[in-house]
Amino acid sequence: MEGVADVTEREIAMVVKIVPNDKGNPPGKLADAELHFTDGPLGGLKLIGFAVWERRGGNGRNVTFPARQYSVNGERRSFALLRPVVDATAQDRVRQLVLDAFAEHEAEAAIAQ
Repeated sequence: MEGVADVTEREIAMVVKIVPNDKGNPPGKLADAELHFTDGPLGGLKLIGFAVWERRGGNGRNVTFPARQYSVNGERRSFALLRPVVDATAQDRVRQLVLDAFAEHEAEAAIAQ
């Protein structure tokens, strides 16, 4: 039997760190993003593998999540490592946090110039 700790009563404190893609490679990749946990059971850890991309056609931005690539009959596929338990829209909150952090990073960079 699997043990489960219920932490629904408290929020997990985290910071979204943006690492700009200054190389411009691959094309369309704007930045990498990391979730740095500052408190709670994940305090002192970070989750890497997020990326901010310009949507094709330049119409908005998208966030990709950490994934592991594998091959089936020579076809490359990916398996998302951060997956919803029940609510399929749960990833939307994290995606929006990353997009908000990227927008804030862009605004700070524009002021610094």
